[in-house]
Amino acid sequence: MNKETLTVDMFRPDDAEGVGRLFTEVYGDGYPAKIVYNPGQLVSAFKNQDNIPIVVRTPENRIVGYSSLFRAAPDKGVYEKGNGAVSPDFRNAGIMSMIFQYVKEVIPKIDDLNIFFGEPVCNHIYIQKAAATNLPMVDTAIEIDLMPAEAYEKEKSASGRVSTLLMFMTITPRPHTVHVPPMYADYFEYIYGGLDDKRTLSPSTDDLPSLPQTHLDRQIFDFAQVARVAVLEAGADFENAFSEEEKLILSKNVQVIQVWLKLSWPWIGAIVTMLKEKGYFFGGILPQWFGDDGLLMQKILLQPNWDGINLYSERAQKILEFIKSDWQK
Repeated sequence: MNKETLTVDMFRPDDAEGVGRLFTEVYGDGYPAKIVYNPGQLVSAFKNQDNIPIVVRTPENRIVGYSSLFRAAPDKGVYEKGNGAVSPDFRNAGIMSMIFQYVKEVIPKIDDLNIFFGEPVCNHIYIQKAAATNLPMVDTAIEIDLMPAEAYEKEKSASGRVSTLLMFMTITPRPHTVHVPPMYADYFEYIYGGLDDKRTLSPSTDDLPSLPQTHLDRQIFDFAQVARVAVLEAGADFENAFSEEEKLILSKNVQVIQVWLKLSWPWIGAIVTMLKEKGYFFGGILPQWFGDDGLLMQKILLQPNWDGINLYSERAQKILEFIKSDWQK
């Protein structure tokens, strides 16, 4: 196959069937983001800018590479670059590098995109390397055991659950104050020291306020066996409210629980202390996740697949050291 004849371009509605064929070729029917198999949903999400696919085509208009920018956080200005697939026929043709270079060109032209991130898998380093080589992305977090091994069964690239690295690139700067849980002061200093935007770090010393009442937003991904809880408000009732939420989640077939917290709260340290008592541990920083920055906490119900985590950058390896150290405490 001659990679010189390939073209990278924005998705067109008549690409939708070819996208489904590509993902079937690479993953069978096991890819968790089912939108890639559904032409109608793919076209609709593209029209309202919730999902902006980028494709690589042959001269015959065969789709041999795919990735997309899609909204993936509480704040609508945060887009993820993910859902990648490359045809086995073109596995060494530099397709992901083509896509990353194209992303660099188009993102300044997309309205309301303030920051975007990648979530490359850690069962190999190829996508991490392509991202780091082509874009000034900054590693800030690692989602431990996010994906089930079954999602990679066809390509036989994972022996256990697969972690993902979070890499961010700021488009619209948003300098602001973030409150630092005392036990994570060293982690924050290191991660924010390399961020591509300015932050003021302030120690979190406040107690939880009597108001507002705690407000939690839950998502459960059945195939991945993952629950995500966005803590939109947190008050003095947090511990009871979260315990009830966790009880419901644990009644489901879930192996991983992620919690998103707001670093704009001066009482974030008190919340982290409560979560650590329940077995949660540090995951990393989520820039502009709520408009202001967020903190990822996570809980793995089985032994994490530490040996299956492969990282390209020294920075990512350092963040993994923080995460594993906090898990062990």
